[in-house]
Amino acid sequence: MTSTQHTCTIDSPVGPLELVAVDGALTEIHFAGTAPATQGDLDSDPVLREAVDQLTAYFGGVRTEFDLPLDGRGSEFQKRVWQALTEVPYGETWSYAQLARHIGSPTASRAVGAANGQNPLPVVVPCHRVVGTNGTLVGYGGGLDRKRVLLELEAKVRLNRDFGATL
Repeated sequence: MTSTQHTCTIDSPVGPLELVAVDGALTEIHFAGTAPATQGDLDSDPVLREAVDQLTAYFGGVRTEFDLPLDGRGSEFQKRVWQALTEVPYGETWSYAQLARHIGSPTASRAVGAANGQNPLPVVVPCHRVVGTNGTLVGYGGGLDRKRVLLELEAKVRLNRDFGATL
């Protein structure tokens, strides 16, 4: 059976994001450097259209969770870590050790960090919410500046929601 792949590139506060969908599931998000936004296969793939809509709402401070069909390709351990990443609450951070304990592998902090670094769906699977044990920003495939922007966005939205302020 032949797989059908669709792509598009969107602008975001962390730079262009290239989205890839295969056979009805979002499979990859890449930080696209300076690539311009392209409609790509947006009109022909409902998963891409929904992903763009949800990412736009997330970056606009309206959405705090994603509800998309995902198919991050990796080992069973990586998939366990990636699933656990979706359980880190919006606007909060966990350490690699916390994440390792959460998946029932308390001595696997380094393996959790490696799996986190291989996350094929950044932003949607929020690997940016994982920090060093002392709370420092460490390791992010998109660079620490992007990680900082994402964490600041979530902190601002959460603060505004918790205290009823406006953006």
